[in-house]
Amino acid sequence: MVPVLLEFKGLGSVKAELVESLNPKTVAAILKSLPLESTAMRWGDEVYFEIPVSVGEENTKTVMEVGELAYWPPGRAIAIFFGPTPVSESGEPRAYSPCNPVGKVVEGIEVLKKVKSGMLVKLTKLREGA
Repeated sequence: MVPVLLEFKGLGSVKAELVESLNPKTVAAILKSLPLESTAMRWGDEVYFEIPVSVGEENTKTVMEVGELAYWPPGRAIAIFFGPTPVSESGEPRAYSPCNPVGKVVEGIEVLKKVKSGMLVKLTKLREGA
């Protein structure tokens, strides 16, 4: 597991862990691209942002867990799920199309509820134990 920090300008930060065993190729590509900055977007209770990584589908799923991070191949984006999205069927977090799970939020999930489309987000790797 690799600890990372998602900082939302003027709002706060979210700590997460990338888990290599979920999707090794996808996680390696994301780690290679860090640190990075992007523009956050909201889609229901999902925050996503484009990253400079292009990876195909790897061990995908569409029904996600609350707090799960995933890479969305068609949008070349990281998505963070914290509740229902417009395509949810019974309140579960659901991706628009198959995503590659890459990790989970470990601290600060409540910050995601305040994120608005257009906010600057910075994704950096934390040192182990941080």
